[in-house]
Amino acid sequence: VLSDAVFSQIALHAPYGGVVPEIASRSHIEKIDAVVTHAMEQAGLALTDLDAVAVTHGPGLVGALLVGVSYAKGLAYSLGRPLIAVNHIAGHISSNYLAYPELEPPFLCLVASGGHSHLVEVREEGLSLLGCTQDDAAGEAFDKAARVLGLPYPGGPNLDRLAQSGNPEAYKLTQPKISGAYDFSFSGLKTAFINLVHGMEQRGEPYSKADLAAVFRHTVAFAGAGLFCAA
Repeated sequence: VLSDAVFSQIALHAPYGGVVPEIASRSHIEKIDAVVTHAMEQAGLALTDLDAVAVTHGPGLVGALLVGVSYAKGLAYSLGRPLIAVNHIAGHISSNYLAYPELEPPFLCLVASGGHSHLVEVREEGLSLLGCTQDDAAGEAFDKAARVLGLPYPGGPNLDRLAQSGNPEAYKLTQPKISGAYDFSFSGLKTAFINLVHGMEQRGEPYSKADLAAVFRHTVAFAGAGLFCAA
């Protein structure tokens, strides 16, 4: 890896407690050229030194993806270089080979992010999707749970830290529904958690944010652990 240039949008979305697609897309337009320029300078290369241009084509936020694909297409065309479309999920999985060079297929990979929850079987001949979320992703559920507790954005990491000092058995929550053999569903769990917190607030009942965070984290993690046991 010759360079790794990143522009974080956390500060832009923090006032809203989550990612606003329109703001994300506009920020991509404003920053993409500067990020590419910085990456090339960091690598000590000129654009003409490139052998090809690779770009994420999905899945993800459509507006942000369009910005990246349009920029990459223009860049590749102007340089006369091949354009390589990269699947977002496959990119995450393949990054493991950089962190763990000794890693060899076959293995199972759990992809868990704000928008995606996938269980993928990785083999020499390619990737096979075993299961995925049927509605909300685990990360999105974490962020929504954190917001109802009044935690700052990004909510997931803050809820995770708070959960470390809580009791994971203080409250009972519905278990994430698994409709298929290896599928997830976090929508019901998210709604149950929000209703639990709002119900206690409306009744004036005191509650521990740390305990609630611990219960939510344990319930989500238990679903993943159960899935791997089944696999």
